[in-house]
This record gives sequence, structure tokens and C-alpha cells, in this order.
Amino acid sequence: MAHDDCRAPTPRSNAPLTIVGAGPAGLVCAILLARAGRKVVVREWHGTVGWRFHDDFQGLENWSDEGDVLDELTAAGICANFEVVAVRCGVAFDAWGEPYGISSDAPLYYLVRRGHEAGSLDRGLLEQALEAGVEVRFGDRAEAADHATVLAVGPRIADAIAVGYVFETPMPDGDWICFNSALAPLGYSYLLVHGGRGTVASCLFTGFKREAEYVARTVDFFRRRVGLTMRHERPFGGFANFRLPRTAIQGGHLVIGEQVGFQDALAGFGLRYAFRSAFLAARSLIDGTDYTSLWRRELLPLLRASVSNRFLFNLAGDRGWRWILAHRLSVGDARESLRNLYRPSLLRRALYPLAYLRFRAPLHDRSCDHRECSCVWCRCDDRAVPGHA
Repeated sequence: MAHDDCRAPTPRSNAPLTIVGAGPAGLVCAILLARAGRKVVVREWHGTVGWRFHDDFQGLENWSDEGDVLDELTAAGICANFEVVAVRCGVAFDAWGEPYGISSDAPLYYLVRRGHEAGSLDRGLLEQALEAGVEVRFGDRAEAADHATVLAVGPRIADAIAVGYVFETPMPDGDWICFNSALAPLGYSYLLVHGGRGTVASCLFTGFKREAEYVARTVDFFRRRVGLTMRHERPFGGFANFRLPRTAIQGGHLVIGEQVGFQDALAGFGLRYAFRSAFLAARSLIDGTDYTSLWRRELLPLLRASVSNRFLFNLAGDRGWRWILAHRLSVGDARESLRNLYRPSLLRRALYPLAYLRFRAPLHDRSCDHRECSCVWCRCDDRAVPGHA
């Protein structure tokens, strides 16, 4: 399929716009606005894009919607000028180490790299923004927002963390995931290898204080099960913020991406939500349509489904996920099975009120007092963000 048709929307206005934050959501929004003829300034207080990442692999999920996510990007005017690998199959392990083949005719997700290096998603989006005429100011801390501003500074707190290593390896390409509470409580562990590079991590939704223990167990598991071999490994960590916002407007400014909590509460695949919220914000500013109506119509149903899915995931436990792997994901087309999780259903509608009441409790880890520690969720900077108290 082709993904090189980057058509610009029709210009509507020359009023200047400021975007705070040079993450995927902020840069995509800036690109679309600039191609519509708007003057756009992106203010990023760090010295580069992708500052939170370490050239680690991430997945751009392709199962929550019928359409392909790269086609969705192309239709919006964003080119895949970054390294991207379609993943159609992999191996999932249950808590007892039993492997299950997972496959689909269409890509389950696309493997991308995050950080400031050439070929990364972040670097590719920055290049498109500069080519579109966006002014990107690094080392520019926005203490206050005046005139028209879009807020896109990323997550503010950690509801889930991913901790592990990036490394070089002689291993063949492969994608592995393990659902085992002893390796990643309420989460999952994963190993991604492509082109002699790899990322191994434990994705935790609780028990953050024991992150080093869970990472060690994860590495040992993949060494025993798939022959994990790491060279020149470097530790890395990241965090995600989940929220069901009442509003995506702060101080009169549009808020996009993880800053407002647009994130999949089930698995933490937030890139597609970042892109979509950027599309909607740009559409609102270009066409004068109501941003609140747009995100509530196009994002809120998915966010609610992910909350119900997270509730079911927590209830299922290791034995429940063993059954799901054996009787759902490894049977037939895995993408279609995953897609069904986000389709409206009577069960999810019935579960949603209870799931919402429980939503915050299992995602908020209280195991650290955040004093003189080096845990990954304390590595985020205390940023002054316009529109926040």
C-alpha cells in the first residue's frame, strides 16, 4: 500500500498559533495547521524531540479500528517518513510459559522507534513539520499561554510504566509478549527484535517500587524461552497517563494527546490516540468546528471501551488470560479478535459504570513516596504547563 500522498488542506486563516510540546500529537497538529496556511510555532522546553525515549521500539497499534493506521495518517496528510515495520504475527506466552502463535492477515501493529535518532518516529515528524514551515523552538519553556494555543506536553503522572533495556543482538527478528503477573503485575512483558536491535521491558500497572525485580524476571524469562541475547544493553523507562477527561479544554486552549489522558487503558498503546486528537484539533481550528463535539464523538467511545477492557483484564488474572490466549487470540485472525474488544456491545455498556468507578484505583500505585528515589515515574520533570494550576 502507498503512504506517500501528503495532501494539504485548504488554507483558511493566517492567524498565528502556538503549540506547546513537540511530541507526536503536537507535531502532527502543527504539520496539518501549517499545510493549511497557518503560521505555527511549536515551543518545546527540551533540546530535542523524543527526549523521553531511548531509541526503543514501540508499537503503533492497528486493531482498534477497521482501517489501517498508516492509511489514516496518509489521508490526514502525514507521511510515514520514519522506519516502520508491519507486524502480522508473534508469540504470546501465558503465566505457565506455554506459547501461543498469534497472527493476522493484516498488520496487528507497526513497529516504530522512539527518540531523536534518524529514522525514529519523532525525528520523522519533526522533519515534516520543518518542511511544512513550522517554527520549532527548542529550549523554550512556556510558562503561560496567550492567544491561540494547543497544549500537547505529554503525560503528567504515571498510571503505568514500562521499564527494561534497549540493546544490540544477533537474534533473528521476532515479537514476543508474556501475560504473567510475576513478571508484570496487571500488565505484560514484551520482547521486540528487528534488524539487530531489541527492546525488552516489563509494562507494570502496579507494584512500581519493585520495577528492577520485575525487569530481572522478564529478562530471565525471555532468555530461557526464546534465547534472548543482549549486547551493549542500556536501561530505559517510560510512563503513561490514563484519564477519562470531562473536558479537553484548559484555560480556553485545546488539549491533545496524553496531556489530557487520551490513551488506551487496556494496553497503553497511545500513539493512535495522539494522532487522532491532533487531527481533530487541527480540523477544529481550520474549519471552526467544535473540538469538544469532535473528540467526544470519535474518541470517547474508544476510551470507554478501553476502561471496560482494563476492568475485565484485571478480573481475568493469569488463568483468565491463559483461556483467552488458547481460545481467542491464537484461533483465527487475532486482529479481528482484538478489534472486537473495542466494538460496542451490551456487555461493555453494562460493565462500564462499574469499570469507571474502579478505573482510578487499580491504576494509581502508592508504593513510592517519590522522595530521593530513581524510579522511572519520578524521572519525569516538574514542568510548568499552561492551563494547569
